[in-house]
Amino acid sequence: MDLQLQGKTVLITGGSKGIGKGIAKAFLTEQAKVGIVARNEKDLEKAKRDLPGVVTFQGDLMDFHAREKVMTSFLEVFGDIDILINNVGGSSGGKTMETDLKQFEEAMQLNYFSAVHFSQMAVPYMQKKKQGAIINISSIFGRESGGKPSYNNAKAAMISFTKSLADELAKDGIRVNGVAPGSILHSTGNWQKRLEETPEKIGQFVEQEIPAGRFGTVEEIADVVVFLASERARWVVGATLNVDGGQSNANF
Repeated sequence: MDLQLQGKTVLITGGSKGIGKGIAKAFLTEQAKVGIVARNEKDLEKAKRDLPGVVTFQGDLMDFHAREKVMTSFLEVFGDIDILINNVGGSSGGKTMETDLKQFEEAMQLNYFSAVHFSQMAVPYMQKKKQGAIINISSIFGRESGGKPSYNNAKAAMISFTKSLADELAKDGIRVNGVAPGSILHSTGNWQKRLEETPEKIGQFVEQEIPAGRFGTVEEIADVVVFLASERARWVVGATLNVDGGQSNANF
Protein backbone atom coordinates (compact mmCIF):
# COMPACT_ATOMS: atom_id res chain seq x y z
CA MET A 1 0.00 0.00 0.00
CA ASP A 2 1.40 3.37 -1.02
CA LEU A 3 0.85 5.71 1.94
CA GLN A 4 1.92 8.74 -0.12
CA LEU A 5 4.31 9.99 2.55
CA GLN A 6 7.28 10.57 0.26
CA GLY A 7 8.91 13.91 1.01
CA LYS A 8 6.66 14.70 3.97
CA THR A 9 8.45 16.44 6.84
CA VAL A 10 8.01 14.65 10.16
CA LEU A 11 9.01 15.65 13.70
CA ILE A 12 9.01 12.91 16.35
CA THR A 13 9.51 13.75 20.02
CA GLY A 14 11.25 11.13 22.13
CA GLY A 15 12.46 9.58 18.90
CA SER A 16 15.89 8.26 19.85
CA LYS A 17 14.83 4.85 21.17
CA GLY A 18 11.93 2.50 21.72
CA ILE A 19 8.59 3.30 20.13
CA GLY A 20 9.75 6.72 18.88
CA LYS A 21 12.73 5.21 17.09
CA GLY A 22 10.51 2.56 15.54
CA ILE A 23 8.17 5.27 14.28
CA ALA A 24 11.10 7.18 12.80
CA LYS A 25 12.28 4.06 10.97
CA ALA A 26 8.80 3.46 9.56
CA PHE A 27 8.55 7.01 8.18
CA LEU A 28 12.03 6.76 6.67
CA THR A 29 10.97 3.53 4.97
CA GLU A 30 8.09 5.53 3.46
CA GLN A 31 10.70 8.03 2.17
CA ALA A 32 9.59 10.84 4.46
CA LYS A 33 12.00 13.47 5.78
CA VAL A 34 12.38 12.75 9.48
CA GLY A 35 13.66 14.72 12.46
CA ILE A 36 13.78 13.27 15.97
CA VAL A 37 14.30 15.03 19.27
CA ALA A 38 15.46 13.63 22.60
CA ARG A 39 17.41 14.70 25.66
CA ASN A 40 20.26 12.18 25.63
CA GLU A 41 23.04 12.92 23.13
CA LYS A 42 24.39 9.36 23.13
CA ASP A 43 20.98 7.94 22.29
CA LEU A 44 20.64 10.49 19.49
CA GLU A 45 24.05 9.59 18.11
CA LYS A 46 23.15 5.90 18.10
CA ALA A 47 19.83 6.61 16.43
CA LYS A 48 21.62 8.58 13.74
CA ARG A 49 23.91 5.61 13.06
CA ASP A 50 21.00 3.17 13.04
CA LEU A 51 18.67 5.31 10.91
CA PRO A 52 20.47 6.70 7.84
CA GLY A 53 18.89 9.98 6.78
CA VAL A 54 17.38 10.94 10.12
CA VAL A 55 18.14 14.42 11.48
CA THR A 56 18.58 14.72 15.24
CA PHE A 57 17.79 17.57 17.64
CA GLN A 58 18.78 17.65 21.30
CA GLY A 59 16.56 19.18 23.95
CA ASP A 60 15.01 18.63 27.36
CA LEU A 61 11.33 18.58 26.47
CA MET A 62 10.34 19.36 30.05
CA ASP A 63 11.52 22.90 29.31
CA PHE A 64 9.36 25.43 27.45
CA HIS A 65 12.27 27.29 25.87
CA ALA A 66 14.01 24.07 24.83
CA ARG A 67 10.86 23.03 22.98
CA GLU A 68 10.76 26.37 21.19
CA LYS A 69 14.41 26.00 20.21
CA VAL A 70 13.80 22.51 18.83
CA MET A 71 10.91 23.66 16.66
CA THR A 72 12.91 26.62 15.37
CA SER A 73 15.83 24.33 14.51
CA PHE A 74 13.55 21.80 12.82
CA LEU A 75 12.00 24.49 10.63
CA GLU A 76 15.42 25.89 9.75
CA VAL A 77 16.49 22.45 8.50
CA PHE A 78 13.27 21.29 6.82
CA GLY A 79 11.53 24.57 6.02
CA ASP A 80 8.09 23.26 7.00
CA ILE A 81 6.29 20.62 9.04
CA ASP A 82 3.69 18.20 7.67
CA ILE A 83 3.43 15.63 10.45
CA LEU A 84 3.99 15.90 14.21
CA ILE A 85 4.32 12.81 16.40
CA ASN A 86 4.03 13.64 20.12
CA ASN A 87 5.67 10.53 21.51
CA VAL A 88 7.92 11.65 24.37
CA GLY A 89 6.85 10.29 27.73
CA GLY A 90 7.88 8.75 31.00
CA SER A 91 6.63 7.87 34.45
CA SER A 92 7.78 8.14 38.03
CA GLY A 93 6.45 7.67 41.51
CA GLY A 94 4.11 5.00 42.72
CA LYS A 95 0.69 4.98 44.36
CA THR A 96 -0.97 8.36 44.65
CA MET A 97 -0.42 8.73 48.39
CA GLU A 98 3.24 7.73 48.00
CA THR A 99 3.99 10.18 45.18
CA ASP A 100 5.05 13.77 45.70
CA LEU A 101 2.89 16.38 43.98
CA LYS A 102 5.95 17.58 42.07
CA GLN A 103 6.16 14.20 40.32
CA PHE A 104 2.56 14.60 39.13
CA GLU A 105 3.45 18.04 37.78
CA GLU A 106 6.56 16.70 36.03
CA ALA A 107 4.56 13.88 34.45
CA MET A 108 2.09 16.38 33.06
CA GLN A 109 4.88 18.60 31.76
CA LEU A 110 6.65 15.78 29.91
CA ASN A 111 3.74 13.65 28.74
CA TYR A 112 1.03 16.24 28.20
CA PHE A 113 2.17 19.88 28.10
CA SER A 114 4.96 19.05 25.65
CA ALA A 115 2.33 17.66 23.26
CA VAL A 116 0.11 20.73 23.63
CA HIS A 117 3.06 23.08 23.12
CA PHE A 118 4.48 21.33 20.05
CA SER A 119 1.00 21.16 18.55
CA GLN A 120 0.48 24.89 19.08
CA MET A 121 3.79 25.59 17.35
CA ALA A 122 3.18 23.24 14.42
CA VAL A 123 -0.45 24.02 13.63
CA PRO A 124 0.04 27.48 12.04
CA TYR A 125 2.34 25.96 9.42
CA MET A 126 -0.20 23.24 8.68
CA GLN A 127 -3.05 25.76 8.49
CA LYS A 128 -1.24 27.69 5.76
CA LYS A 129 -1.32 24.55 3.59
CA LYS A 130 -4.77 23.38 4.74
CA GLN A 131 -3.29 19.98 5.53
CA GLY A 132 -1.30 18.18 8.18
CA ALA A 133 -1.41 15.38 10.73
CA ILE A 134 -0.71 15.20 14.45
CA ILE A 135 -0.46 11.83 16.19
CA ASN A 136 -0.35 11.66 19.98
CA ILE A 137 1.08 8.54 21.61
CA SER A 138 -0.82 7.89 24.83
CA SER A 139 -1.44 4.53 26.54
CA ILE A 140 -4.23 2.07 27.22
CA PHE A 141 -3.80 3.14 30.85
CA GLY A 142 -5.00 6.59 29.88
CA ARG A 143 -8.44 4.95 29.75
CA GLU A 144 -8.32 2.68 32.78
CA SER A 145 -6.49 1.91 35.98
CA GLY A 146 -3.06 0.31 35.76
CA GLY A 147 0.52 1.46 36.04
CA LYS A 148 1.54 4.64 37.82
CA PRO A 149 -1.18 7.27 38.50
CA SER A 150 1.06 10.20 37.53
CA TYR A 151 1.61 8.66 34.09
CA ASN A 152 -1.98 7.51 33.63
CA ASN A 153 -3.40 10.93 34.48
CA ALA A 154 -1.19 12.62 31.89
CA LYS A 155 -2.06 10.08 29.21
CA ALA A 156 -5.77 10.47 29.97
CA ALA A 157 -5.38 14.21 29.44
CA MET A 158 -3.66 13.50 26.12
CA ILE A 159 -6.57 11.38 24.89
CA SER A 160 -9.00 14.19 25.74
CA PHE A 161 -6.71 16.75 24.11
CA THR A 162 -6.53 14.64 20.95
CA LYS A 163 -10.29 14.75 20.48
CA SER A 164 -10.73 18.42 21.30
CA LEU A 165 -7.89 19.54 19.02
CA ALA A 166 -9.12 17.27 16.24
CA ASP A 167 -12.57 18.84 16.31
CA GLU A 168 -11.03 22.32 16.34
CA LEU A 169 -8.75 21.73 13.34
CA ALA A 170 -10.72 19.38 11.10
CA LYS A 171 -12.09 22.29 9.07
CA ASP A 172 -8.49 23.36 8.37
CA GLY A 173 -7.60 20.03 6.78
CA ILE A 174 -5.53 18.98 9.80
CA ARG A 175 -6.20 15.57 11.31
CA VAL A 176 -5.37 14.84 14.94
CA ASN A 177 -5.45 11.26 16.20
CA GLY A 178 -3.80 9.11 18.82
CA VAL A 179 -2.40 5.67 19.43
CA ALA A 180 -2.72 3.96 22.82
CA PRO A 181 -0.14 1.18 23.06
CA GLY A 182 -0.41 -1.69 25.47
CA SER A 183 2.67 -3.43 26.88
CA ILE A 184 5.44 -3.14 24.29
CA LEU A 185 8.73 -5.02 24.54
CA HIS A 186 11.92 -3.38 23.33
CA SER A 187 15.55 -3.42 24.43
CA THR A 188 15.53 -0.07 26.26
CA GLY A 189 12.13 -0.37 27.91
CA ASN A 190 10.95 -1.26 31.40
CA TRP A 191 9.32 -4.50 30.28
CA GLN A 192 12.68 -5.82 29.03
CA LYS A 193 14.26 -5.06 32.42
CA ARG A 194 11.43 -6.75 34.26
CA LEU A 195 11.59 -9.76 31.96
CA GLU A 196 15.29 -10.18 32.71
CA GLU A 197 14.79 -9.74 36.47
CA THR A 198 11.71 -11.94 36.98
CA PRO A 199 11.00 -13.96 33.81
CA GLU A 200 8.49 -16.28 35.49
CA LYS A 201 6.45 -13.40 36.93
CA ILE A 202 6.41 -11.54 33.62
CA GLY A 203 5.46 -14.73 31.81
CA GLN A 204 2.45 -15.03 34.10
CA PHE A 205 1.56 -11.40 33.46
CA VAL A 206 1.55 -11.95 29.70
CA GLU A 207 -0.54 -15.10 30.01
CA GLN A 208 -3.10 -13.47 32.29
CA GLU A 209 -3.28 -9.92 30.90
CA ILE A 210 -2.61 -10.03 27.15
CA PRO A 211 -5.11 -12.14 25.19
CA ALA A 212 -2.77 -12.32 22.19
CA GLY A 213 -0.29 -14.14 24.42
CA ARG A 214 2.78 -11.96 23.86
CA PHE A 215 4.14 -8.45 24.17
CA GLY A 216 3.67 -6.05 21.30
CA THR A 217 6.53 -4.70 19.20
CA VAL A 218 7.55 -1.17 18.29
CA GLU A 219 6.98 -2.05 14.63
CA GLU A 220 3.33 -2.84 15.34
CA ILE A 221 2.85 0.58 16.91
CA ALA A 222 4.76 2.31 14.11
CA ASP A 223 2.66 0.66 11.40
CA VAL A 224 -0.51 2.17 12.88
CA VAL A 225 1.11 5.59 13.31
CA VAL A 226 2.24 5.90 9.69
CA PHE A 227 -1.21 4.79 8.52
CA LEU A 228 -2.94 7.42 10.67
CA ALA A 229 -0.56 10.08 9.37
CA SER A 230 -1.35 9.20 5.75
CA GLU A 231 -4.20 10.17 3.47
CA ARG A 232 -5.35 6.54 3.62
CA ALA A 233 -6.74 7.47 7.06
CA ARG A 234 -8.31 10.72 5.85
CA TRP A 235 -11.68 10.05 7.53
CA VAL A 236 -10.17 9.11 10.90
CA VAL A 237 -10.45 12.24 13.04
CA GLY A 238 -10.10 12.52 16.81
CA ALA A 239 -9.69 8.80 17.41
CA THR A 240 -7.24 7.22 19.82
CA LEU A 241 -6.74 3.62 18.73
CA ASN A 242 -5.76 0.88 21.16
CA VAL A 243 -2.85 -1.14 19.78
CA ASP A 244 -2.49 -3.75 22.48
CA GLY A 245 -3.24 -7.33 21.43
CA GLY A 246 -6.52 -7.12 23.35
CA GLN A 247 -4.85 -6.12 26.65
CA SER A 248 -7.15 -3.22 27.45
CA ASN A 249 -10.16 -3.93 29.65
CA ALA A 250 -12.13 -1.07 28.09
CA ASN A 251 -15.11 -2.20 26.00
CA PHE A 252 -16.04 1.13 24.43
